[in-house]
Amino acid sequence: MIVSRIRRQPGGDWAMLRRMVLREEWLRRPRGRLKVLLALAAVLPAVEATIFAVLGFQAVRGLAPQVTAVWPYGTYHELRWLFVYHRTIPGFLLAFVGISALRGVLTAAFASLAWPTTVPRPSWRWLLRRNIWIAILTALILSPWAALSMAFATTGLSWYLIASLLPLLVLAPFLLRAGVVAGWWRGLPRIRLVGWAWLNFAVLTGAGALLALVPLWWGVPLAALCGVVNGLLWRQSVAVAVTPGRTRWRLVPVTPLLIVLLVLMFPAIQPLAGNLQGGRAGWRPPIVTEPLPDSVPYAVIALAGHDSEYDGAPAVDPRVERFSYRGLDEQDRPLPYTALDTHRSLGNSAATLAEQVEALHQRTNRPVALLGHSEGAMVARTYLENWPSTEVEAVLLFSPLVMPGRAYYPPAEITRGWGVMAGWQLRVLQTFWNVTDESDEEPDQEFIRSLLADAPFYRNRTLCPVPGVRMVAFLPTVTALEAPPGEYHRIPVYELPALHGGLIDRADVADLVLDFLSGESVQRSQVQYEVLQRFGAPWQPPPLALVINPVWKAGREADPAFTGRICEAR
Repeated sequence: MIVSRIRRQPGGDWAMLRRMVLREEWLRRPRGRLKVLLALAAVLPAVEATIFAVLGFQAVRGLAPQVTAVWPYGTYHELRWLFVYHRTIPGFLLAFVGISALRGVLTAAFASLAWPTTVPRPSWRWLLRRNIWIAILTALILSPWAALSMAFATTGLSWYLIASLLPLLVLAPFLLRAGVVAGWWRGLPRIRLVGWAWLNFAVLTGAGALLALVPLWWGVPLAALCGVVNGLLWRQSVAVAVTPGRTRWRLVPVTPLLIVLLVLMFPAIQPLAGNLQGGRAGWRPPIVTEPLPDSVPYAVIALAGHDSEYDGAPAVDPRVERFSYRGLDEQDRPLPYTALDTHRSLGNSAATLAEQVEALHQRTNRPVALLGHSEGAMVARTYLENWPSTEVEAVLLFSPLVMPGRAYYPPAEITRGWGVMAGWQLRVLQTFWNVTDESDEEPDQEFIRSLLADAPFYRNRTLCPVPGVRMVAFLPTVTALEAPPGEYHRIPVYELPALHGGLIDRADVADLVLDFLSGESVQRSQVQYEVLQRFGAPWQPPPLALVINPVWKAGREADPAFTGRICEAR
């Protein structure tokens, strides 16, 4: 066919004919197709890693290998970029379709090059059509979980990140078949296909951790090497998916049923996370229920976290008070409050804390120490920023939010701004959550909006020292998944295996609290913390650059996403 087409042309170019014939014969050979597959799989991650190196974008180094990953990790890679970096809803929708179509073309090429010689290969046109519409469908299926990762980037809570990844792992073996098998939605995937899909997740996690460890420009050849591994995984995955064999439950629409089940599980995510973190009621850590030793020179205010409640019961020791998000009564005693009261902005809560600090100092004639848990830790840190010279001389931060505000979305009444579509997806997801959750959470509550508005400060200075104040942060191990690669603290930290909020009630930690309040040094960093920090980096959404958001441009802070450092001079 090629020869006859060129012969019909006047003065046919026989050199061109020879190149075309050789190219076609080369691609027909398994070895030739493998070389092209590996080259294509390596070049694209190297290009993305080069862009990161040119920009100095430290925080996203671990994402580059995912460009050529097998289904559906490549789609998840693009969705997280798109949810963070878009400004209008029409622009998001156009980019959504366009990026999904490009992903379909790329996966069609990978599938064609990876197709085993023992199985008849369909036409390129069939593969292209199929992979484009499957890419769009996959993006639609994964978009709620990508939006959930945006909630992680906003609050820095690791359970959002974990909840966004579990469905990805469950769906990966099912979606991997979609681009190459007609009846992909029926039956269970073979165990070997499950293994290859999960192996690619492990490879991407390990590669991302390694990229987070090396200098930016070293990441270019390393990303290319990871791409070669992706190409080999494409070859094995496609071979397993298309090779004839027995399929369990082959008449059952397993994939649609699984997707529906995962969607129906959405309302249970937030209440389950709340229970794992100790629930909202009955927050009475040892500092409240036990008397302080005489060696403690401070009066103490204990600040509970988000959705906590307080019935007004006093602490056992008169030198200790619970912080009230509602403020003080006429006798300067903390008022009872409900979970809804914790939804106030951090600035307003810090102002309320300032009044309570003053009242407690006047009553006890002692310097004041603050013990803040989760949101309470953020209130304490905001207070130190806004009232740097007060009676507070010691601060203990339990499970503070590490670098929150890495993404942005505008308030509901604003139709243009970075992450506008992500904001609406989060509002829809929150509607599902509120079916079973009694706290009436919403993405636009004052607490969340204050994190977003003051993101440059919270990204940079949550764990920075304050002159004249003794500080320590107690960090659960799971916090390591929340911090992007790079520096995340410059105050003493004590790291222990636990979930978010799981440290403050422990007896061994209570002893450490008393040691710190008595003037002793408390600090312990664990090597595995930094290891987990790097392993979590490939699955975090890319942070929105501080310099491009008009809401943040007036700030005085550097961007840790590019510098890899915090607490930089203003």
